[in-house]
Amino acid sequence: MSWFQKTLTLPSKSRGSYLITDTITRDLPEIKTYKTGILHLFIQHTSCALSLNENWDEDVRADMSDALDRIVPEDRKGGLYRHDAEGSDDMPAHVKSALVGASLSIPITDGRLATGTWQGIWYLEFRAARHSRKVVATIQGEKM
Repeated sequence: MSWFQKTLTLPSKSRGSYLITDTITRDLPEIKTYKTGILHLFIQHTSCALSLNENWDEDVRADMSDALDRIVPEDRKGGLYRHDAEGSDDMPAHVKSALVGASLSIPITDGRLATGTWQGIWYLEFRAARHSRKVVATIQGEKM
């Protein structure tokens, strides 16, 4: 059994849903050295999230962002939320992060992520301003 851990910095983005599967696999060539294992990704922030979802149609990512904005609206007039220390999108970002989640676990099989045909790793940014985000990647498994 082998363990590996590395912190990755995601490209700085503003509000939206972004497919980052290629970024993850490019920045973690170590995945290729595992016969069987688990890749665990944990984003170290409370106003963004990680998800495993549709990887083909960009409209799905736009629709997801729109749906989350309808479920947890920004408080432009004031009164919806008490916490607004960093602006009207601050508290809604925290709620969306709690709903979607800060981590993913993906199986590794024969040096590749064992995702489904249409699954990809998403980074969801819930703040309007561009932010740099860090992800802790941990691999546990049996090496080749």
